Amino acid sequence: MADLEKTRNEPAEQLFEFLDGSHAVMVGLDQPGRGMQPMAPQIDEDRRGIWFFTKRDSELGGSVTAHPASRARLCLISPDHDYHAFVSGALSEETDKTLVDTFWSPVVAAWFDKGKEDPNLAMLRFDASEADIWASSGSAVRFAWEIAKANLDGEKPDLGEMQHVVFPVVQKSAR
Repeated sequence: MADLEKTRNEPAEQLFEFLDGSHAVMVGLDQPGRGMQPMAPQIDEDRRGIWFFTKRDSELGGSVTAHPASRARLCLISPDHDYHAFVSGALSEETDKTLVDTFWSPVVAAWFDKGKEDPNLAMLRFDASEADIWASSGSAVRFAWEIAKANLDGEKPDLGEMQHVVFPVVQKSAR
């Protein structure tokens, strides 16, 4: 459940916590005619990075490896539907091979016939530049109360918090 106090005071930290707990987010290039696709985020708390395993011959993998630092977007909705985030940033191929070892799992292995040495394996790095975050209490009772109150007093319902976060530029470095 979204912690509205954390949304107000630590929105970037909260975003990474939700990303770390997500099985999939929607990711796509910020280009006309390009859709988004579900991908499993790999989060490294120390480096504040977001990585994805993909195949070089996939549409997204091929586009990113051919055009490094492509403008991209990421969309996250929490399982309780009380936290939503839209993140803009750059998507590029990650060349630090130690990250493959760090994030490798049986789930990832299921997609690559030759394991970590599969020539079609690519790792993408998403560097967030800014995010819009919306969080609500997730309580049906609170929602009903706020709607009823707004209909009585004419004021807009207070259903949560919205934050805009600008991330510092991340310097890429090997471990």
